[in-house]
Amino acid sequence: MSKSMLAQRIDAWFAARGWTIFPFQRAVWRTAAQGRSGLLHASTGSGKTYAVWFGALLRAERLARKGRKQGLRVLWITPMRALAADTVRALQASGAELAPGWRIEARTGDTSAAQRARQAKAWPEVLVTTPESLSLMLSQADAQERFSLLETVIVDEWHELMGSKRGVQVQLALARLRRWQENLMTWGLSATLGNLRQAQDVLLGEQSDGVLVEGKIKKRILVDSLIPVNPTRFPWGGHLGIQMLQPLIAEIEGSATTLVFTNTRSQAELWYQHLLDARPDWAGLIALHHGSLDREVREWVEQHLKTGELKAVVCTSSLDLGVDFLPVERVLQVGSAKGIARLVQRAGRSGHAPGRISRVTLVPTNSLELLEAAAARAALAQGHLEARPVPDKPLDVLVQHLVTIALGGGFASLALYAEVRAAWSYRHLSLDEWQWALDFVARGGQSLTVYPEYRRVLPDEQGTYRVPDVALARRHRMSIGTIVSEAAIQVKFLGGGRIGSIEEAFIARLKQGDHFLFGGRI
Repeated sequence: MSKSMLAQRIDAWFAARGWTIFPFQRAVWRTAAQGRSGLLHASTGSGKTYAVWFGALLRAERLARKGRKQGLRVLWITPMRALAADTVRALQASGAELAPGWRIEARTGDTSAAQRARQAKAWPEVLVTTPESLSLMLSQADAQERFSLLETVIVDEWHELMGSKRGVQVQLALARLRRWQENLMTWGLSATLGNLRQAQDVLLGEQSDGVLVEGKIKKRILVDSLIPVNPTRFPWGGHLGIQMLQPLIAEIEGSATTLVFTNTRSQAELWYQHLLDARPDWAGLIALHHGSLDREVREWVEQHLKTGELKAVVCTSSLDLGVDFLPVERVLQVGSAKGIARLVQRAGRSGHAPGRISRVTLVPTNSLELLEAAAARAALAQGHLEARPVPDKPLDVLVQHLVTIALGGGFASLALYAEVRAAWSYRHLSLDEWQWALDFVARGGQSLTVYPEYRRVLPDEQGTYRVPDVALARRHRMSIGTIVSEAAIQVKFLGGGRIGSIEEAFIARLKQGDHFLFGGRI
């Protein structure tokens, strides 16, 4: 069969950059061009993004011959805002040549009000979003019309989502989109996962003709450890590990750009401060990155990482997924990575390109973590990766979804019940459990039935459940999502510049005159 014009342009695009097209990429392109769904599993930095992105374009090329109109064609779901911004840049770089005229934009919690307003008038052809923002879009009354031209959904970092309630939220959203678009193509991307077949089943739901494509690209990962100078005086537990500061500084000095991962935001703040205290000459050359910092701060750090202008960045999981930072040579993990898959994921932030070696150095904070480091290296040598367990019938996610769909045009009970059961986590949902969830959103269940504010949805004369109150609708949209967190308060300078947000409970414990460390400052 002769290649289409787009397929020829894709080959030329790779050739112009001196890149090799891997067999797994061509396998995805062939399968996607036929409209079949699947899961792509390949090592970090091997070219998964281009495999599914160009597959979506080839699918769109084939459907365009049937007179498809302009509108939202490709929906890209990603678990993190930093990854969304990076994905948009990557898609735009190739889309300018291979999909001219297509708008490629993001819609996340970082999207400005002005851009949201523009998108409300006309959605772009490609939209990169998060599970929470997708649920918000499904809560709009005209949601079905908005998604009427959708052809492809791509779920990035599926291994990170599938084991959490955010993954269940994605399952329910996909079930809704498939009801509207029977031939919707779905692809998932995964890099570090033990239970691949189950991951594919969870992603595709009732789509039975999906395929599993595995990229057999050799990726060498080096794992080593920093050993304390005097192990006999190393604490058994409960320490920050600051006595490893000088060895860590020596490792940073020996590389052009380094990511220093910590497991908590407070830990990141403290290590960043200690690094600055020890090396004041690094001011402006090292930075801090975590989810509580203001969007402009995070974007500045990400951009300067990409250009190689930063010597090191102390970060949390905010940077351990998919983001492409080619200048990063080294990854240091302070404390336990809490799993082999996460360790491999973080290692892949270095050498993030085919053929390059990824290296992660474990920095123990106590003696037990020295043992963990040895166990992690042994497990990795044997090729062991943990399976990700999938939540089974989480009713809290379901009742939130019911209110979302009631806002997004309303629902009939039995029709939505069948739709929800198409999501893998709810495939065994009984009618009694469904009725319990429906009663809970309709009248607060058995306990809250006397309180009118808990009557979130009510059936109309035709039996269609809708949200009867504008205030209830607004409150629901403000709290959509499965990430449980405390109320946050914006932190600003007296001059008005924003630093980020901090949990209200933390602020409430402070007294006038107290100081705290945030954004690398006292």
